[in-house]
Parts: sequence; structure tokens; C-alpha cells
Amino acid sequence: MKFLLMLYADEKAGATIPPEQMAGFMDQMAAYQQVLEKARAFIDTAALQMTGAARTIAAPDGQLQVHDGPYADTREQFGGYFIIEAPDMDEAIRLASLCPAARWGKIEIRPYHPGYSPG
Repeated sequence: MKFLLMLYADEKAGATIPPEQMAGFMDQMAAYQQVLEKARAFIDTAALQMTGAARTIAAPDGQLQVHDGPYADTREQFGGYFIIEAPDMDEAIRLASLCPAARWGKIEIRPYHPGYSPG
């Protein structure tokens, strides 16, 4: 079963981290990816740009509306993700708990919908 691990953190606080310290955090994330690969659970990962680069769209009544930034105004922002394979939610939680991002933010674990198959 596939799970999406959504990594949330305070991007304003993250922007104040010195580059050498941030490089250390990114090294920790790369090591986490290697743990997932070794466990044969890794599928994909990506980091996202800051929310200022985001756009939110809607098309009520067929009229496109484009807004700057994310829809929700929250203290923590969606900053990246991992897609993993795990037999069940318990194992997905265990694997997510190894992610260094859990120390400086939150991780939402969401299973893929079992009935959805693109294409």
C-alpha cells in the first residue's frame, strides 16, 4: 500500500536557519531516504518552494480564480513529501517516525485511495 508523508514546518523559522546548519538538515533527510531505500519502502520525494511561489486556483461557476500562496493561512506550511510503500498504517507510522522532519515540524501520513488507478 502506498502512503504520502506530507512534511509541514514553519517556513519563516526555516528561512532564518544559517546555510551550513540547513545543509546539515538536508544531509539528515538524504540519510532518511537511504533508510527508506534499504527498507524497500522508498518510492519518491521532493522539496517544495516557499509558499510565496504557490498559487491556489478554483473555478466556481466555470470562472477561473487564481490566488497567491496557499489556501490555508497556518503557522506550518507543506514543504515537501515522501511517497512510501508499507503493508499497513502501523508500518507507515514507524517509517515516518524515523524522518528527521518530525523533529522540527509535523508529518501527515495519508494512504492512497485503494480504488483509484490513474489512466
